[in-house]
Amino acid sequence: MRYIKQLATTATLLVALGSLAACGSVSRDIARDGSSAGTLVWPAPGSVTPMHKDGTWPALASLRRIRPGMNKHQLIDLIGPPHFHEGFWGVHEWNYLFHLRRPGSDEAQVCQYKILFDRDMLARSFYWKPASCAEMLKPATTKEQTFTLSTDALFGFDQSSIADMLPDGRQQLDALTQKLLAQRDHVAEVRIVGYTDRLGSDAYNDALSEKGAYAVMRYLVQQGVPDP
Repeated sequence: MRYIKQLATTATLLVALGSLAACGSVSRDIARDGSSAGTLVWPAPGSVTPMHKDGTWPALASLRRIRPGMNKHQLIDLIGPPHFHEGFWGVHEWNYLFHLRRPGSDEAQVCQYKILFDRDMLARSFYWKPASCAEMLKPATTKEQTFTLSTDALFGFDQSSIADMLPDGRQQLDALTQKLLAQRDHVAEVRIVGYTDRLGSDAYNDALSEKGAYAVMRYLVQQGVPDP
């Protein structure tokens, strides 16, 4: 009787593992390098898994960070697991059902997103349905904004680490963090430039300003600004 129970447990485990492989790809003739498919097939929106019913609302900033060569774990960190029944292991295609909000508007559009993987299971090509959804990833404007923070308010004399930050400096960075997070779907890049006073050699001041800029970057990341 115990042996029969053990077989039943093993069978259940095999079924559970099998669900990770699931149905595989729905598109046909996917190239071994993941660059294309003979026929792109889109799953019916209503066939999403129960946990992804009605799709999700991903951050546009996360979608913009997706690049060819990413592995599946990296993609999950950005946009979560696939929304249909493709599975995880040995699968060359993932599909998603997203709701994307147009930049600067409350209007949202339902979009399907497809990723094709190469034989090493690295993402290689990306598709949208409708294709116009890709336009929504472009920032509404390319206007550059500059925020100037006083070095004297950020750090004490000859200091440059997060631990050295002064209360007023932290307050300024917290306010900047809120601005960046409020506009995160419209921010393409954040550049941080550090300066020092005229005291000391050029080499020393260059190193000190670089350390200060790095400390500011790490502080913003700690407060929730996406890591570059």
